[in-house]
This record gives sequence, structure tokens and C-alpha cells, in this order.
Amino acid sequence: MNLSEYKAQICDVCHKMWQLGWVAANDGNISVKLPDGSLLCTPTGISKSFITEESLLLVDQDLNILEGAPGFKPSSEMKMHLRCYQERPDIGAVVHAHPPTATGFAVAGRSLDDYSMIETVVTLGSVPLTPYGTPSTQEVPEAIAPYLKEHDALLLQNHGALTVGRDLYTAYYRMETLELFAKISLVAYQLGGPREIPMHQIEKLLDLRENYYKVTGRHPGYKKYPKQEDE
Repeated sequence: MNLSEYKAQICDVCHKMWQLGWVAANDGNISVKLPDGSLLCTPTGISKSFITEESLLLVDQDLNILEGAPGFKPSSEMKMHLRCYQERPDIGAVVHAHPPTATGFAVAGRSLDDYSMIETVVTLGSVPLTPYGTPSTQEVPEAIAPYLKEHDALLLQNHGALTVGRDLYTAYYRMETLELFAKISLVAYQLGGPREIPMHQIEKLLDLRENYYKVTGRHPGYKKYPKQEDE
């Protein structure tokens, strides 16, 4: 894709997130890694409903602005994005938002770590709750780093959610899946609690993920449910 196409995708996702109520005021941020290693990102201090291609910034890995309108600067939370790219060369995009139900779990100090919904088992596996970190500092990058090795979706304690993908729409879809799973889990808890899928069925779903659906990214289930274990 050319630069304009990347910009159009970011604007599309920003507007979708605002329409879905995942961000308010100036919340949330998005970045995409370009083929040359530079990053296209949303600026700080602008509602995602007002994002335009002209407001996006092109920055290097040190967050020096390579291209952008005067007066705009990258979000201080880009430190979190940079850590994602440093930890995982396969990551091509990062989405950070505050989807209400998923963030409710993060605020309550609860992970989404049960294997109870088929689609989520295949696409995400469990979603961990990372330790608290002060926004805009190195505390958040340090908090998420250990979890990136096996997870493509994270809950940030008392903060929000983070998803990654090989491209922007993959990262965005994971945020959609995370929020829907949080909504369904909340209802399940109200009805007595979710029921996990048996391990031998989870193994079948992991095989589907790998061999049929060709889902990219990382999945914690390969460690949690090693195939050599007995049922």
C-alpha cells in the first residue's frame, strides 16, 4: 500500500472506535509500522472522531517527527507502541482504546482468561491483565512486555485495552473480539459463571486456528494446553 492508503485505514479505524464508544475526548491511539520501519500514528490531543489524514504523523523509532502538520505531536503513549514493535517483529499495527466492558474488567482487576467461547479460543486465547503502570511513562511498556510473547490482546489494569496485529485491521478486529467477549463474559457471570470448553476440544480448535483458519500472531493456548498432555 502507499502512504495515503495507510492513512485512510487509520482514519477509518479511528472513526469506527469513536462511533462504537471505545474512546471519549482524546482517548486512545493507533500506530502502523511502514515497510521502511517508520511509524504512522495518531497525534495527541485530538478526538478520534476528528482525525483526518492531514493530522496523522510520520515518526521514526525515536519518535522524531518525519512528516506532519505544524503543532501536532505524537502521543506520549507511543512508548507503549514502540515496545510492542521491539518485542515482536511480526507486529505491524497497535491499537489502544477503552472499550467499556473490557475496560470494566481491567478496572475490576479481572482478566479474561477462561477458554469458554469458541471464536475467542481460536482468535485470542486468554486475555491477561497486565500490572498497573502510570500512563505516558516507561512503567506501561515494562508492564506489558512479558505478556507480548504469547498474547495479541491485553487488558491494562485500571486503564483500558491493547491489541496488536500484522496489519491495522487485524489489530482492530482483535479489539472488536475482545470487547464482545467481555460483554458475553459479563452476562455469563450473571448467569452463574462461564463454563470452560474441555481441553480435548480446545486442542481441536487450536488445530483449526493453525491449519485451517491460518490465524496469524501469538496464542497462549499452545503453552497452556500442550498437545502431549493427557485429556
